[in-house]
Amino acid sequence: MNIPSDLKYTRNHEWVRAEADGTITVGITDHAQELLGDLVFVELPDVGVEFSADQEVAVVESVKAASDVYAPLTGSIVEVNPIAVDSPEVVNQDAYAAWLFKMQPVAAADVDALLDATAYQQLVDAA
Repeated sequence: MNIPSDLKYTRNHEWVRAEADGTITVGITDHAQELLGDLVFVELPDVGVEFSADQEVAVVESVKAASDVYAPLTGSIVEVNPIAVDSPEVVNQDAYAAWLFKMQPVAAADVDALLDATAYQQLVDAA
């Protein structure tokens, strides 16, 4: 299982990358896509919509199950990845390259409170 050390993680299996412009890029982890299996559908939020941390933002569906994707922080959607919508299988091919959406968090420093790679690995191992 691939858990890049330069990213942050949530207990809901999203990965988060803090960008230089203060936004965050969000996707589902390699572990999450492995559990789901082959993705066949991705539904992403509209740009401009605001979400609270842990609020349902998107849906990913596989041949086995559907799963919600949650906002890792409170903020607004600034961009979505149309490639993930048009070709959901890209998430299975490389979960960390196939981001789902970008947010402008209310407090960018909140990223620091998310799980680091070691803590996320422990979460996965305990499941």
